[in-house]
Amino acid sequence: MKAFSAIKMIGGALVVLASLNAYAQTSDAAATAAPAAAAPSAKQTRAANRALQRKVRSTLARTKGLTVGNIIVRARDGAVTLEGSVPEQSQIEIATNAAQGVAGVTSVKSALTIRAVGGQ
Repeated sequence: MKAFSAIKMIGGALVVLASLNAYAQTSDAAATAAPAAAAPSAKQTRAANRALQRKVRSTLARTKGLTVGNIIVRARDGAVTLEGSVPEQSQIEIATNAAQGVAGVTSVKSALTIRAVGGQ
């Protein structure tokens, strides 16, 4: 009877150890997978910023009534800054509105200045 009781105790201990091991493996896998999915890497963020800059620049180039030769587009996490100069005041609003219409843009800051045609 003692042998049977000892076997039951050992069997029970093995079941407990096996379930603890399985639990530890499950939580380890979840812990390592979560950070990778949570936030993009710095490289991915830079690539996304460059892609947004290209989309805004392309949209500005296709916008009628806008001279884009001296406009620089910067993007960071959806926030776009337009820098440089345009020949007329009305083009600042045109550029800002066009940039706001691009998918992925969350805000637009205009640092555009007016320069006379033929000016430096």
